[in-house]
Amino acid sequence: MSTIRITKSFSFETAHALYGYDGLCKNIHGHSYKLEVTVIGTPIVDNSHIKFGMVIDFKDLKKIIKSEIVDVFDHATVFNQNTPHLEIAKILKSNGHKVQLVDYQPTTEEMIIDFAAKIKSKLPNSVKLHHLRLQETATCYAEWFATDQ
Repeated sequence: MSTIRITKSFSFETAHALYGYDGLCKNIHGHSYKLEVTVIGTPIVDNSHIKFGMVIDFKDLKKIIKSEIVDVFDHATVFNQNTPHLEIAKILKSNGHKVQLVDYQPTTEEMIIDFAAKIKSKLPNSVKLHHLRLQETATCYAEWFATDQ
């Protein structure tokens, strides 16, 4: 049986600030993120199975990514919960804004590590996360590969 990789792309808008950073990104600013999720597995060979011929239904992969990543981060402002940005977060929340507090510096590198862990925990046993690509700007992205871990 052939091993197949399948990829689905997602996009979301997120603001963040990098506490302690020595450049402009210490200020609250936003990005139009693009996330590519690639999983690997073998297509289901049981012709009586509703997902016959699929590694995973793209619809099921979308449901995982949407609930774990997109719905959480889209149009949210992300702050490290261990910084003085908590005061700003409280003000934003009290005014009805969507705020996501994380236990890491919300860089593309740290976000992709978080996303990988969340996605891996939700995939069926027959499907493995192969790699992620998180594009922050038109010219900048981070990649996570299972083989590097």
